[in-house]
Amino acid sequence: MSRQVFGFRLAMIALATPTALVNANEGLPTRLVGAAVVVTFMTSYVLFRDWERFGPLLLRHPTLLAADTLFGALLLISAGPDSTLAYVSVCTPLLAGLVYGWRGAAVFASLQALLLLLIHAAQENPAPGLAESTLLPGLCVIAGAVGSSLRNLMLRFGAATQALTTVQARLAVTEAVSAERARLAREMHDSVAKTLHGVALAADGLAGSTATDRMNPTLIRQQAALVARSARRAAAESRELLADLRRESDPAQATDVLVELAARTRDFSTRTGLPAVYRPTGEHSVPPVPPAVARQLLTIAAEAMENAHRHAHPTRVDVSAGVHGDLLRISVYDDGRGLPPGTTLEQLRRAGHFGLVGMVERAASVGARIRIGRGGHPQGTEVRLELPLAALTTPTA
Repeated sequence: MSRQVFGFRLAMIALATPTALVNANEGLPTRLVGAAVVVTFMTSYVLFRDWERFGPLLLRHPTLLAADTLFGALLLISAGPDSTLAYVSVCTPLLAGLVYGWRGAAVFASLQALLLLLIHAAQENPAPGLAESTLLPGLCVIAGAVGSSLRNLMLRFGAATQALTTVQARLAVTEAVSAERARLAREMHDSVAKTLHGVALAADGLAGSTATDRMNPTLIRQQAALVARSARRAAAESRELLADLRRESDPAQATDVLVELAARTRDFSTRTGLPAVYRPTGEHSVPPVPPAVARQLLTIAAEAMENAHRHAHPTRVDVSAGVHGDLLRISVYDDGRGLPPGTTLEQLRRAGHFGLVGMVERAASVGARIRIGRGGHPQGTEVRLELPLAALTTPTA
């Protein structure tokens, strides 16, 4: 706002300068008017061009504006109150109100009004009426009040903006913390928590076998071995989770998703005994995937296989992946009993079944689209994940 006021002053001074120089007497008066033109014009230009740098100097030293007012009065005497310099005199209390508040506006409005009244009185042919002679001084008072009001409004707006920025920052921190908590909850649910649940079930079975009167050493050994394998798997998953979380901060360590997906499919089939077959699709090779994105894709596929094994009772699981057009497509299909009709994510969330909910959240976190249903199959369930290849160029947490 102050910059615009000085821009207006520049235009008015430039328009009134010829009149001021022509009306000045030869000799010293002309030199004084010329010096006043140079001072007022350059002051306005400097403050208009670099207000951020010189504005604080004007704020700390009100005498600079007072000196500029006196130089402007010298020009006004030479050019006359009927010239465009009259608008410059009105700008001074407006600027004082913007910069110094109501006290500064009152001081400079009074000073400028007094100067205008003196100039009117010193004219050879002063204005005949009181209204004409007091018009500009009254405008100075009004301009000072307007400047002070605008200053108060801008200060309040600035305070409100700062408060809004603070609230937004706090909300962003809260959302970031909530997102990180949800992400860690998904990681724990999809890896260590399930394995530990299996360890607990195996330990319960071992305890039940040892509580009978006739213990079967072979069965006890098998159950103990199952507990040991499950515990080792939980430890391995914990190490893998920590390692992956650390690798996510290094996007240079890209992952070959197809190789990892094939390995996880083989591991799933060996561990569960359920036939699971992986086959690549598409006509193009898959570009390297950032670790953060790869982890989400592989975890979704692994969760889909685990859900099929636990809930669908299928006879086989088919896994496929490849590039189709501009999409990386991953599909996990099982020929089991499928989802109950009318199942929604909100129902699953309320019931405490967070597997499918976590898959949807993971897909959304990397910008992928996920579809869960029969797809084009007569029965069973297909989890189809489609990720634009453009998303692989920017790692997504």
